[in-house]
Amino acid sequence: MSRTRGWTRRRALSSMGTLVLSLGGHPRSLAAEIMAVRIWPAADYSRVTLESDTVLSAQHFLADNPPRLVVDIDGLALSPALKEVVGKVRADDPFIAGIRVGQFQPNVVRLVVDLKQAVAPQLFAIRPVAAYRHRLVFDLHPLTEPDPLLALIQDKNGSSSSQAAQAMQDELGEFIGKTEKARPAPGETVAKSAPPPSSAAERLDSLVVVALDPGHGGEDPGATGPSGLREKDVVLAIALQLKARLNEMPNMRAMLTRDRDYFVPLKDRVHKARQVQADLFVSIHADAFFKPQARGASVFALSQGAASSSTARWMASRENAADLVGGVNIKAQDATVLHTLLDMSTTAQIKDSLRLGDEVLGQIGKVGTLHKAKVEQAGFAVLKAPDIPSILVETAFISNPEEEAKLADPKYQARLVTALATGIQRYFAKNPPLARKRRL
Repeated sequence: MSRTRGWTRRRALSSMGTLVLSLGGHPRSLAAEIMAVRIWPAADYSRVTLESDTVLSAQHFLADNPPRLVVDIDGLALSPALKEVVGKVRADDPFIAGIRVGQFQPNVVRLVVDLKQAVAPQLFAIRPVAAYRHRLVFDLHPLTEPDPLLALIQDKNGSSSSQAAQAMQDELGEFIGKTEKARPAPGETVAKSAPPPSSAAERLDSLVVVALDPGHGGEDPGATGPSGLREKDVVLAIALQLKARLNEMPNMRAMLTRDRDYFVPLKDRVHKARQVQADLFVSIHADAFFKPQARGASVFALSQGAASSSTARWMASRENAADLVGGVNIKAQDATVLHTLLDMSTTAQIKDSLRLGDEVLGQIGKVGTLHKAKVEQAGFAVLKAPDIPSILVETAFISNPEEEAKLADPKYQARLVTALATGIQRYFAKNPPLARKRRL
C-alpha cells in the first residue's frame, strides 16, 4: 500500500512539474491574439474595436496637455495586427487625432489615443456573437451631445458659415428656453406679448420632418448578399438619395439617424427622431432569409400583439438583435429610459403607421415584386416611438442573387427612392401633420 501511495505521489508531482515548466517555458502562449482592429468615426461618437480570441481586460484614464486617452490592456503582447490600429485613424475623425501603441509592461500593451476634443470615454467588452469573437470596445463620446434640431434648421436654410450657425443657435436656444419655462401659478396674471416675427420656432413649425433610418452600420453589417453586398451599405446609399429627394419638396426636411458607416443603437434611433419632433419615421433595410428563393419588398408596422405572420416574427427577431451584433454598452443604458422608448406604443400611432405603410407599399409595388401584398405587423423595437407614425421597409431580399443585383444598380435605387418619396408625399396629402408647436 505504501509503495502504491509513494508512486502515485511521485507521479502527481511529476505531472505538476511538467505543467509548471510548460507554463514557464512559453509565457507568450498565454497572450491573447488580436484578430482585427477597427475604427468607426462619426459626429455622434468614434468607436475603436479590438477583436481577440479571448476576453481582454483593460483600464483607462484621461490625461491633459495635450488631451489624450490612455488604455492599458492586460494579457496582451504587441503584434503586427495590433499595430495596424495606428494607420486606421482617418483625417476627418472628429475625435481622434492619432493613436500610439507600445509594450508598456511584459504582459501589458498601452494604447495612447491623441484627442481632438474633450471626450467622455466608455470601455466595455462584448461576448462572441454572429461572426465576431471577443471584442474590447472603447467609444469616445462628446461632452455635449450634438443638437439634431439645430442641424435640421441649418440644413433648411443652407447655412454653412459659423456666424449664421451661431445666430441660429441663439434663436433655437431662446425657443427651447421658452418651452421649458414653468407654467404660471394659479391666480397669477401673465402679460401677453406678440411672438417675434421670425424665430426658430416658426422656421421649425413650417417644416414637415421625416426621420430616415438606414438600418445597421459600423460593427453591425446587417445581411450580406451572395456576391458580398452588405445591407448597411446599400440602405445608407438609398437613405442619402431619399433625403435629397425629400429636401427638394416644399416645406419638407429629412434627417438621418446615421449619415455614414457607424453603429446606432435601436433606442438612439428612436430618440433622434423624437428630438427633432419627426412627423414620420421610416427605417430602411434589405434583409436576408435562409432560403435564397425568398424575394420581394415588404413594409412593416408595429404590432402590440402577435406578429401577422411567421416571417414577420422572424424578421423582427433578427432586426431586434442588432444591438447584440453592433455592440451596446449595457452598463451605460438607463433601464427606465430604455423601457419608456421601446415599450410605449399607442393605437393611434399604429393606425397612422398602417396608413403610411399602405401608401409606401403601393408605390414600391410599381417598382418590383412584393413579398406580401399588405402591410405586415410585428414587434420591431425601432418602430416603438409612441407619438410618431413609423414603418420599416424591407426594400428586397439581399440574399436573393437577382434582388441583390438590383439593389446594387443605381438606376433601380433611383426608382426605389422615387417610390418611397411618392408614398410619403401621398400620405401627407391625406394626413396633414399636427402643428409642431402644439406638440411641445
